[in-house]
Amino acid sequence: MTKYLDIVDPIHDFIRVYDTELKIIDSPIFQRLRRIRQLSGAHLTYPGAQHTRFEHSLGVMHIAGQAANALAEKGFLNSDKIRDIRLAALLHDVGHGPFSHLFEEVLQAKKKTSHEEIGKKIILHSEIGDTLSKSGVNKKFITKLAFGDPKYRFVNEIISGSLSADMMDYLQRDGYFTGAEHAKIDHQRIIHSLSVYKSKLALDRSALYSFESMILSRYQMFKAVYFHKTVRSAEVMMLEFIKLADEECGFTELDLDSYVKMTDEFVVSRILSLGDSTDEIRRAKKFARDYQNRRLLKCVFEKIMTHKFEKTQDKIRDKIAKKSGVAKNQIFVDTSGTSSLPLTPSKEKTKSITLITRGSTAKEIPFSKIPVVSSMAESMNILRIYTTIQHRKKVEIAAKLILGGQK
Repeated sequence: MTKYLDIVDPIHDFIRVYDTELKIIDSPIFQRLRRIRQLSGAHLTYPGAQHTRFEHSLGVMHIAGQAANALAEKGFLNSDKIRDIRLAALLHDVGHGPFSHLFEEVLQAKKKTSHEEIGKKIILHSEIGDTLSKSGVNKKFITKLAFGDPKYRFVNEIISGSLSADMMDYLQRDGYFTGAEHAKIDHQRIIHSLSVYKSKLALDRSALYSFESMILSRYQMFKAVYFHKTVRSAEVMMLEFIKLADEECGFTELDLDSYVKMTDEFVVSRILSLGDSTDEIRRAKKFARDYQNRRLLKCVFEKIMTHKFEKTQDKIRDKIAKKSGVAKNQIFVDTSGTSSLPLTPSKEKTKSITLITRGSTAKEIPFSKIPVVSSMAESMNILRIYTTIQHRKKVEIAAKLILGGQK
């Protein structure tokens, strides 16, 4: 008999975990994900948002397994590949650093790398890879499924993309733990309506409304939660204290043994334990302490755009500093941006969906032809200016004069 364990989950009721999966979950590297919050600093605005990359990874594995089963029943997938798809989904976030996507912004800027690249290294060169190999699983194949490979396109799309297990789990999980009402989606309808056409994941036309609802939910969650001005305030502070302390602490050195020890609280504690040797360290400690005690930066200006802001953050800071008479290092420019639609596994913009009509041929439909989706087809970009409470009025006046628009 196959060894398994049923884990109680508030989103999926029960998540069944099998032998090899259990061994990976019980490894210290994977357990570390319990100490990395899914939504970085959102818990300072939504107190319930304490959920982590750990339970999200279990949820993605669960949904990916259901999707793989549905496709196997329709003959699009060999049943012996279901195990590999579940394992790839389980490990899709294993490379995340502390504060999830926030730390990745620093990694991209300093090392031109991503959590996916680090995830590949963890799978290939750690005890997780050893566990996979001992269980008869090809660890190189798992990295290709987990992080994208054109040869396995529709399988990659089960894990990430516009019809992915990743999105179906994080929308529901984030909505549940933040209390936001925007993330109600019928993921079971989507799962059981999945198909494959020309090596791409497709959807039965009858489930189009469920797909539209999911894309709308994602859009609303970005506006209400992920890009909430107070959530971003905490995240701007996190970025600042990580950057300021990185040279001293070596957070981005990318030594694998050191990397897998880093968690949210580890980084904050490490910074707070530093001496007062330089101005940068003193500022990093103040930001970390203020973040810990929820003394957040104040948003004094906001502008929502459908295109990327052309001026650089440094130019904006210089102009506002000169106009306001406030030091540049007390002014923070946040240009939050994302594609309104999920990216493909290869990080390209999603432009269409293939719909299958029973008894008819498949048809690729551009998003511009789907009214609900086309209304959100542009990028979502928000420009915000933050400062400390004592400089609030001066910076607000200067930002409005320079940037125009309304707060």
